[in-house]
Amino acid sequence: MHNIFPFTAWIRKYRWSFLPKDLLAGLTVAIVLIPQGLAYALIAGLPAVYGLYASMVPLLIYTFFGTSRSLGIGPVAMDSLLVAAGLGAIASVGPENYIAMAILLAFMVGAFQFLLGLLRMGFLVNFLSKPVISGFTSGAALIIMFSQLKYLLGTDIEGSNQLHAIIWNAFGKMADLNPFDFGIGLIGILLIIVFKKWNQKLPYILMVVILGILAVYLFQWVDKGVDIVGEIPKGLPEVVLPSVSLNSIMELWPIALTLSLIGYLETISIAKGIEDKMNGDQLDANKELVALGLSNMTGSLFQSYPVAASFSRSAIYYEAKSKTNLATLFTALFVLLTLLYLTPLLYYLPKAALAAIIMVSVYNLIDFKYARELWKYRKDEFFVLLATFAITIFIGIMEGIIVGVVISLLLMVYRTSNPHFAVLANIKGTPYYRNIRRFESDALVRNDLLIVRFDAQMYFGNSGFFKSRLLNLIDQKGPELKAVILNAEAINYIDSSAAHMLRNLIEAMYERGIHFFIAGAIGPTRDILFSSGLMELLPKECLFVETREAVSFFDDPGKKSELQDKVALQRNSLGNKGYSS
Repeated sequence: MHNIFPFTAWIRKYRWSFLPKDLLAGLTVAIVLIPQGLAYALIAGLPAVYGLYASMVPLLIYTFFGTSRSLGIGPVAMDSLLVAAGLGAIASVGPENYIAMAILLAFMVGAFQFLLGLLRMGFLVNFLSKPVISGFTSGAALIIMFSQLKYLLGTDIEGSNQLHAIIWNAFGKMADLNPFDFGIGLIGILLIIVFKKWNQKLPYILMVVILGILAVYLFQWVDKGVDIVGEIPKGLPEVVLPSVSLNSIMELWPIALTLSLIGYLETISIAKGIEDKMNGDQLDANKELVALGLSNMTGSLFQSYPVAASFSRSAIYYEAKSKTNLATLFTALFVLLTLLYLTPLLYYLPKAALAAIIMVSVYNLIDFKYARELWKYRKDEFFVLLATFAITIFIGIMEGIIVGVVISLLLMVYRTSNPHFAVLANIKGTPYYRNIRRFESDALVRNDLLIVRFDAQMYFGNSGFFKSRLLNLIDQKGPELKAVILNAEAINYIDSSAAHMLRNLIEAMYERGIHFFIAGAIGPTRDILFSSGLMELLPKECLFVETREAVSFFDDPGKKSELQDKVALQRNSLGNKGYSS
């Protein structure tokens, strides 16, 4: 039962003493989630009430299927922007069916996540490297911030997914600026910053919401043109099946797949970060994928758009010391009460106040520190981050992450095809053999012996590199060279192409009168040496446990003991059923 319904693990151990903390945590998160949900729905291009719809049923489902007690599921800024960017790029999505497509998108995102979870494919997010995610989120954060200028300035600014276009459109509308909207937004930003620095435990988002509503209502700023949320439909959302058509599915599936992976990556990274700080949580990545998928699919039946985990709300659950997933259920119930009874109180909520909340919240997504670290220590990965960031803000959201992943994969391929290749020598006065470039004056280099180390698996992508480097070093040694020793400690795999290359290379060395020895090969590598037929070409005396043993044998062939021979030649006798160590 626990594998299918994770809630059975904690509900059996639940104690009444847990209830106050779960209730307090649920209420605290709801206070933040309700205004955030309204604001993020606007980012997605949806009416504000859809942010509340996305803050209810998905949380209820996650309560029973999630494996983290402190994960704040619901609408988030990043996914909201991706919804707007993805749907905005589809020509057939007009205003009349925009909401229907957003709801269908939630179902498709959930279906992808659910299927990937069942197939245990959570590892796919590993292809989204941290530089790509950092560049993408920083660029998206800037677009989110500047997309709120139309609410902050109180004027109708044409939207765009390109930063320069947003800024250009905003400059063109500066003459139409509403000073009341601008004042509300600016004061809201300042108040949030001040309240956060003064006391982070204060419900500063709720305070800005209340102050904004009171100011608009008491001073009748609606008459001054202040843009407000207005009437929010009271009551529960209707249960409606998403409108599905083959044409819609074909248009939405690339966006849905991207959102499913991004949403899962956000969720699992936040959950793992919290798990490291908490005792008792046993996060299951694939179960989280299933839980997120079920939350999105079920939520879509209740008019929710795609959801994921929020860092800020997850941090609140953690700080409030929620004991179980019941805290998430309480948050959903508080949102339910708001939809049933409290929506009239939000009528005068100025959109400029929501813009202030969004702008301050997403600013934390811009990771300056990580970019500086990459520039200082890893300039190749800094280029990946910078390229992803630039493409995201100047070309488009979807293009940014796709190109970032491609560049990241190309960098990985380049690294594996040009791995570290070291020439070793004995360090004076020690039994150690190390890179001669690191120990120049202390390395005892011999003209009759070439010792090399290859720090990667051997496969078709780098076999040519290995062959050319080794032949070049052999030529540099000249006719005095009598033997080559390959330190294979770092080689954990040899594919058929590399094995074929090694066979040809060894034959070429034998023709030149050069012996070839292998030292330090681990069990799986030894298995491949035997299964690929290479050991039919090499004498059994060529395998050694350590480099120094190979050198001793080269100097005195009688020194290799039977025990050394047995250990060096030990291999897996079960074929492909397992690996020897």
